[in-house]
Amino acid sequence: MALSKAESTRQHILQQAAVLFNQQGYAGTSLADVMAATGLKKGGIYNHFKGKEDLALQSFDYTMARVRRQFYRDLKGQKSTLAQFAVFMSVFERAVTDPLIPGGCPILNTAVTSADTHPELRSQARNALEQLRQWACLVIQRGIDQGELREDVNPSAVATLVISTLEGAVMMSRLYEDEQHMLQVKGYLQGYLAGLARSP
Repeated sequence: MALSKAESTRQHILQQAAVLFNQQGYAGTSLADVMAATGLKKGGIYNHFKGKEDLALQSFDYTMARVRRQFYRDLKGQKSTLAQFAVFMSVFERAVTDPLIPGGCPILNTAVTSADTHPELRSQARNALEQLRQWACLVIQRGIDQGELREDVNPSAVATLVISTLEGAVMMSRLYEDEQHMLQVKGYLQGYLAGLARSP
């Protein structure tokens, strides 16, 4: 079903603004930047959004929705704990090598740039991160229940270690402009997760 002109314009604004906010942060992105990227005037943007804050919040939601769609497409058919975590790690690797939204990991970027200046954006980033943690905990617990993983594995601790290590790898890879940091972390985590398997 084709989008209406108004919805098409709204999607266009979100697509362009999502890139700007992910690359430049909330404070570093001005309305003039959004106008230049979209080719729209202030009124054309504010016909669809209440202001810059509303646009930033909805842009983050738009970004995360795209990431989730890709993630769940890639997860389809993956049954084992290790296979699902391989897909999980690929999400972070893409943030370095082929990001859906240019600029790297949107959760990391939003958390850093909004930590002390924009509590609502910070809350959105935290909620998105918590959804990742909850997914990881559920997959790990299922692996324990199904006999794939050892019974002494702590799902929360493993989820925190894996996610924080991957986020650090994204940061280092982008800072050094070298994906080897991500590749090294992936290799380490693959070995670490394999080591949680229950002995036959």
